[in-house]
Amino acid sequence: MNIHLITSQAKAYLEENFSDFAWILGIAIILYWLGARVVKWLTVRISTTAYQRTTQTKKDIEKRQATLVALFVTLWRIIVITFVAFALIRILFRGIDLTPLFASAGVIGVALGIGAQSLIKDFLSGVFIISENQYRVGDVVDIEGASGTVERIGVRSTVLRDVDGNVHFLPNGMIQHVINKTMGYSMSRFTVAVTSDTDIDQAATLIDRIGNTLAREEKWKMKVIEPPQFVMVGEITSTAVNLIISGKTQPSEQWSVTAEMRRRLLEEFDKKGIKLGTTQIIATGNQKKK
Repeated sequence: MNIHLITSQAKAYLEENFSDFAWILGIAIILYWLGARVVKWLTVRISTTAYQRTTQTKKDIEKRQATLVALFVTLWRIIVITFVAFALIRILFRGIDLTPLFASAGVIGVALGIGAQSLIKDFLSGVFIISENQYRVGDVVDIEGASGTVERIGVRSTVLRDVDGNVHFLPNGMIQHVINKTMGYSMSRFTVAVTSDTDIDQAATLIDRIGNTLAREEKWKMKVIEPPQFVMVGEITSTAVNLIISGKTQPSEQWSVTAEMRRRLLEEFDKKGIKLGTTQIIATGNQKKK
């Protein structure tokens, strides 16, 4: 009998409050999905207006927008879920004095707050990372020994994917040192070793010509800001002379430009009879005595 009584009371309660539940859940769904779209549109619109007069490239602006959109949409959805949860609690416990419950919840909240200091630190660090524009979604970075492309900047952690496909999760609170390889512009800087009897002036002239030709071509001119040029002579050994080459590229394009320059240099060096040098490998460590 008691079970039937409880069941009938619960059924009557649900029927009485069904419309309230339906309204709250309906509004929640609209705010959760449609509100997120509005937040995304506003973020892109405002950031586009704000960055119109800056010297940042289009790619930098797009990265910044993607980062801000992900952050604000996440915060919006957290707010919506929190308010919906409180609204449902008020309906479920309608007519019941919830003061003791909230008082207990306050004590529990203090205890959880003490134990969740690292979470608060991660959140605040994430806010500063984004506000200071240290890195954005799509940037290639080195963070605390982990290297890769930023896939996501969350309210608690940053997610990187390295060249091997491994995913690194880094709590924002532990990030102290960041090397951003794709902020503003990138450098195509590399070394070519030639034999010690090479005519350095001839090799330098050839390098400059290849770099200038590359920068003028339709396929590469949008990637190259300053053509790769001969900079100076580097280390000299008995078997090789290192020629240092450097140029400025658009963000994330340094690797493709460097690879193309190396390919063309190999072809031209072979045509001109310029031979590549060999770098010496110095063995270290204890060797077994005979």
